[in-house]
Amino acid sequence: MNRFTVHYIGGPTAVLELDGVRFLTDPTFDAPGEYPRGNRVLTKTAGPALTADQVGPVDAVLLSHDQHPDNLDRAGSAYLVGAPVVLSTGAAAERLGGTVRALANWASVEVGGVRVTGVPAQHGPDGSEHLVGEVTGFVLQGSGLPRVYVSGDNASLEVVREVLDRIGPIDVAVLFAGAARIPVIDGQLTLTSEDAAEAASILGARHVVPLHFEHWGHFTEGADTLVEAFEKSPARLHLPKPGERIELGGEFS
Repeated sequence: MNRFTVHYIGGPTAVLELDGVRFLTDPTFDAPGEYPRGNRVLTKTAGPALTADQVGPVDAVLLSHDQHPDNLDRAGSAYLVGAPVVLSTGAAAERLGGTVRALANWASVEVGGVRVTGVPAQHGPDGSEHLVGEVTGFVLQGSGLPRVYVSGDNASLEVVREVLDRIGPIDVAVLFAGAARIPVIDGQLTLTSEDAAEAASILGARHVVPLHFEHWGHFTEGADTLVEAFEKSPARLHLPKPGERIELGGEFS
């Protein structure tokens, strides 16, 4: 089996299925509304296409970070309690406990026959790390399987180049986009649409599935700019709608 499936739930949340192994990215199941974060408020504009109960059990949760409500909310935190393993940052493992496990950069674990490798992510411009906190990305791979990169909240193309240098070319890039911005940081916190297209080019990715490009007020770009940015890209853009399941198969034979 070499099929890869993305079931898009909303925001950064999707079920990724590779060789029958199910992964959930950044669980966010709360309703729309205002979510305080320190002295500022993040506004969620749409709820999830599926509830946590409808998602059901997964083999592992890929949690890019836990410190921001647009990547892990209250209902998402409740979901983690029943998850067999949650792979995330060292800081998240210390704060959350339970089945949350730190997956260091370039370290790997096996989940149901799929090798999951932690890779760097930079959630903002250079020098903003102390403001945004620790973030991680992931690569999923295995014998005869497509190699899948899950960026997490990364805004750095240098990080993308580092992933290529250490891991090699990617078949499917799951890129957190949206060009998120907040007033206290001068620069975007996630990839712009143009940067997403450039990231796909760097990685040699044949397929790109964007996540985290809508449903929050701090995104400055969205579906329209992604479509425009990928018009001349050799990578095929798969732009999911909430609740949609995208299946990639024979392309990896």
